[in-house]
This record gives sequence, structure tokens and C-alpha cells, in this order.
Amino acid sequence: MSEAASETAPSGTAPSEMGTIAFLGLGHMGGPMAINLVKAGYAVTAFDVVPAALDAAREHGIPTVRTAVEAAAGAAVVLTMLPSGQHVLDAYRGTGGAPGLLDTVAPGTMFLDCSTINVDEAREAEALAVAAGHRAVDAPVSGGVVGAEAGTLTFMVGGLPEDFEAVKPLLEVMGKRVVHCGGPSAGQAAKICNNLILGVSMIAVSEAFVLGEKLGLTHQALFDVASAASGQCWALTTNCPVPGPVPTSPANRDYQPGFAGALMAKDLRLALNAVQGTGVAARLGPLASEIYDTFAAEGGAGRDFSGIITDIREKSGPGQSGPGQTGPGAAGR
Repeated sequence: MSEAASETAPSGTAPSEMGTIAFLGLGHMGGPMAINLVKAGYAVTAFDVVPAALDAAREHGIPTVRTAVEAAAGAAVVLTMLPSGQHVLDAYRGTGGAPGLLDTVAPGTMFLDCSTINVDEAREAEALAVAAGHRAVDAPVSGGVVGAEAGTLTFMVGGLPEDFEAVKPLLEVMGKRVVHCGGPSAGQAAKICNNLILGVSMIAVSEAFVLGEKLGLTHQALFDVASAASGQCWALTTNCPVPGPVPTSPANRDYQPGFAGALMAKDLRLALNAVQGTGVAARLGPLASEIYDTFAAEGGAGRDFSGIITDIREKSGPGQSGPGQTGPGAAGR
């Protein structure tokens, strides 16, 4: 396998050859991912700090235990899907004098982290695992809750080629595209770079639609032009921030996520940390991070990130709407 990014072909490793998977973190993303592994025949033992998440897992036939350490006992793979890098590092090395996962599993255990965390934290987690005699891969995901439920996620993977090949069968069950991006932490690097593009582009698309409203364009007219011209992008053609042109976009469900504004704010902060750490002369990224932090703080945390258009519209001046915005095409949709 080349160290360059590449899309993988299906792997042939049978579930019975993998051993038990300790799945730690059964939230909106982790829960459906664990369910898909069980449906594919993998042996999974799960843990989450939230009792309701454990209840939901058991309802889908996933055995659960009382602690993360108990879940990891005897596991061949420890898969983490946790909220932050600090959670991952604490789980690995333990807190408050309690032993961590690295000290309580058999030598050579595979640590597969699917959380989205800082690149530096991913490097530290990998180094801790290797120093303790284990293997480690970072594999953050893209695709949201819908992708997690459908098993159509994209995994961006960082790790040694042989470790990537070892976890690839698991990732193929949970996703439809698995990309090896390079060595340790390369998956996290690819994730934050991708979401930097996504956050900036969604703001640009949303600003363009609000401007179009002021200039008298219907949403459909602007979509028909931009989707087939140089403005084409995923934020426009898949996650269109106005209802109508793309019936499956969250805008048609009152901006129910999808990909929540709080998660976009988090990912842009991770990108900003990397920008500051590398000295990149970025200007749009930091501004996008500020915009989404404000959006999340002012009520957008639980809305789809495309709901940023409502914030832009509300903060825009009254202006004048042209004749194209009369009737169903008017602003405020």
C-alpha cells in the first residue's frame, strides 16, 4: 500500500479472524457504527459513560460492560469514538491513579481511534500506544449520523501500512470509502483540512444565496447556474443551505443535522490549532472558526451547520429584494 492517499478495495478478512472488538463511545456516531459491526458478524463488547447509550446498544444485541477497562480485557482491537483528544489520552493512560487501557490489555493490541482530535493529540496517543507495546491507527470519519447508520462513512486513516491493512476490514463494514492518508496522525490531518474547506465553502455558499435574495434571484435560479459552473461544491450540491434545490438537504428539515453546528465549530478550532502550530498564513480559516463559534453559542449548536445561512440573513441589512424574490422564492425560507 502506497503512503499516498488511495481508495481501498474490499478486504477479505473474515469477522471470526479478527477477535473481540472493544467499542468505547456509543454516541450518535459510535452507536450505529458498533451496530453495523455486530450485524456483519464481529464480536463486540461496548462501553459508554451514558447509561442511555448502553441501553440502546443492548437493544441492538451488543454486549455491554461497566467500565472501559472491562470492555478492553481480552480484546484484539480497542476502538475509541470519543468527544475530544483529552478523553482519548485519559482513556489510554488512565486518570486519578486508575490504570489506563494501555496497561490493562495484552501486548500487541490494536488501538483504533475514530475520534476527531488535534493532530498533536493523535501523535501523542499513537506514541503512547507504541511505547506500551501496542499498535495504533487514527481513523476519523466523515459522513455524519446518516452515514454512520447506513455504513457509508468515509474513513481517513493514518498509520503504518501493515496496521492499516489489519483494520481495513472493520472500516469497510462501517464505511464505503477507506483512504490511507499516510503515517500516524495523517488521518486527523486530512480530516481537519477537509473540514476547513467545508466550513469556509458553506459560509461562501450561504452568503451567495443571501446576496442572491437581495438581488432578486430565486434560489433555484442561482442553484441551476452555480451547480453547473465554477461555484460547484459539496456545500451547494449536496448540503444546499436553502430548501428546494436539493430535497435531501437539512434545509428541508428545518436544519436538523446532519452535521451539527457544534461539531463544525469544534473541527474548525482543531484546524485553527494546526494553523497556529504550523505558521500557515491562513485568513479564511480563522474567520470561519470565529463565525461558527458564534453560531454555536447563539443557538446553532444543535442545528445543521448549513443553518449558518439563517445567521447571515438575520444579521444582513434590510436592503431591497428584486422582483425574482416575490412569492414562494422570497427571502426567509
